[in-house]
Amino acid sequence: MNTRFLPLAGFALVAILLGFGIAWMRGNSMNEVPSPLIGKPAPAFDLPRLDDPQQRLSNADFSGKPYLLNVFASWCFACRDEHPLLMAEAKQLDIPVIGFNYKDDPADAKRWLSRFGDPYSVVIADRDGRTAIDFGVYGAPESFLVDANGIIRYKRIGAITPEVMAFEIKPRLKAMQGAGG
Repeated sequence: MNTRFLPLAGFALVAILLGFGIAWMRGNSMNEVPSPLIGKPAPAFDLPRLDDPQQRLSNADFSGKPYLLNVFASWCFACRDEHPLLMAEAKQLDIPVIGFNYKDDPADAKRWLSRFGDPYSVVIADRDGRTAIDFGVYGAPESFLVDANGIIRYKRIGAITPEVMAFEIKPRLKAMQGAGG
């Protein structure tokens, strides 16, 4: 064997492996990290409303109809990116869009919603982030599509984009509604 081709063969092998790695990463976005909660009941929660902390809401308050739970915070820059889309799409989804305010000061969150608009049916507040841990939240924004039986059907890590809305959320929602839940 001619040893002068060994460096070239090594380079070719590294290039091929790098190519496969890049292709795999494109097909497996970090925004689509598999969640062990998919297909399982949403974690139980009992959290105060942002606008009225004396009133508490639990997942039982949302049973019987699908909903989109959107984790956001006033300190979250990516939340600002997805917010106009939520403002435009929330009413068209024909399901409640529940705001899940994550590790945020209530006054800051209220100011943020006042400034950018409030697409949510209701906003619950998780100031200490304990409930978010039960949902496996990495940070904001994240979103969960929950069916009428309280089963998580989809999780999005990162901002919802027009493509995610069109090709991930809406088709799943349509399938859930067609299946009666």
